Amino acid sequence: MVSLDSSEFDSEAELECYEDNIKEWNEEMCQAFMRKLSKDLKEGQALERTANLIEEPWLPEYIQPEEKVEEWTKPDLDEGEESQDEERWIWELDKGEESQEIEDSEANEEDDDDAPYVERLAFYKKETGLLDAVQTGVGQLNGRPVALGVMDFRFLAGSMGCVVGEKITRLIEYATNNLLPLIILSASGGARVHEGSLSLMQMAKISAALYDYQSNKRLFYISILTSPTTGGVTASFAMLGDIIITEPGTFVAFAGPRVVQQILNETIPEEEQEAEALFEKGFFDLIVPRHLLKNVISELLNLHAL
Repeated sequence: MVSLDSSEFDSEAELECYEDNIKEWNEEMCQAFMRKLSKDLKEGQALERTANLIEEPWLPEYIQPEEKVEEWTKPDLDEGEESQDEERWIWELDKGEESQEIEDSEANEEDDDDAPYVERLAFYKKETGLLDAVQTGVGQLNGRPVALGVMDFRFLAGSMGCVVGEKITRLIEYATNNLLPLIILSASGGARVHEGSLSLMQMAKISAALYDYQSNKRLFYISILTSPTTGGVTASFAMLGDIIITEPGTFVAFAGPRVVQQILNETIPEEEQEAEALFEKGFFDLIVPRHLLKNVISELLNLHAL
């Protein structure tokens, strides 16, 4: 909510009247959105489960510098060869795939925890085909240009290191310079401990870029939390969205139950760190099943453009 300076008004009554008008306008916009969404659902427009979120996900060099892709051009491919830019990391949100569950045993059994960090990076690059735990790009959502970042929990538990922080920061800066709406999907175990304080620095760096994007340029950022979203990601950009959306049953926390048990010797009921309980406490704006996300996001972007 925008903070109002009372010195800009001639009297307290004028300020109070202005605040009431803003509140009434917000309520009317919310009601209009819900009516439109309800109408779409009844007409079946929100149930197209096969549509992709992004069209033409070609990544400019500015967004993803380690991929030497010519800016705004489709890479030349031999017949049968697939480009990493073209992979379905775009998250086909309408397919209704279930979010990954956070478990202590989820670490890949082939990966040795005592292996050097460089070797672990090489292993996950080979295992996932990704360069790191986030993919960024630009595309269109129902014809509207958007900037998109998608985290991948398969790569070192989606942890945020220097590469992840730099790519997300550059994505935000690109969206700022080109006045694009921003969507970031989070799935992360938090800051990458292997990189020490450098990984923690990414929290401040990304948050600073978002401040310029949201406060100075007044652009629109939608944060989508998938399961699990924890640690430094939760404590930074994941919770800074103008609109924060999560899925049913999503695990969201700063520290998981096992960590809390070890440090505080207290047990937290599992359901207290799930989306439904946190929604009741005001952590999120919406809980949306994955197959409805595309239409909900599209309506939010349309409302913001009014």
